[in-house]
Amino acid sequence: MLTVWGRNNSTNVKKVLWCLEELGIRYERIDVGGQYGQLDEPLYRTLNPNGLIPCLQDDDFILWESNTIVRYLAAQYGEDTLYLPDARQRASAEKWMDWASSSVVEPYKAVFHGLVRTAPEQQDKVKIAQGIEQLNRLMTIADAALSKQAYLSGDQFGIGDIPLGCQAYAWFNMQIERPELPHLQRWYQQLAQRQAFQKVIDIGLS
Repeated sequence: MLTVWGRNNSTNVKKVLWCLEELGIRYERIDVGGQYGQLDEPLYRTLNPNGLIPCLQDDDFILWESNTIVRYLAAQYGEDTLYLPDARQRASAEKWMDWASSSVVEPYKAVFHGLVRTAPEQQDKVKIAQGIEQLNRLMTIADAALSKQAYLSGDQFGIGDIPLGCQAYAWFNMQIERPELPHLQRWYQQLAQRQAFQKVIDIGLS
């Protein structure tokens, strides 16, 4: 059985859990990080020297970095489902994974942590407003792409949809002003109908 180290309300952990659920793979999850601590414990540091979550154990194979874990799971266990054998199709999908982690993550964190994980009296309103503006602008990029294809991964759901799908859950559920993005909305509604999404993503914001 595979083991995932990380709390279930972490966006990066959710990516891995979503992928596992889509693949129908049995796994055990161990709470670490956030209120559970343990990230600086020697045992965990031997698994992930960065002291971050998630971390995956597949027998004696240890892997960290959430996008890399998702890619590995798709390649190792999703040959007939999530894995794209065509190199160009696979790269086209994976660029959205990296874009979500490189471009979207900072304004996302500014808004999510600012509104959801910070007490109202301690919130940096300017930083949050700047984050919302940047996040909305980036979501228009995804909306434009989704006007031409059903999913970020192409014609079918795939790993390219998972990282931004986790962030989009918060974007659509936080009390913020959002532009009308019909293609992104259609894509998000399709994701929200998936059983794996409902199990590990749609658990409330915390």
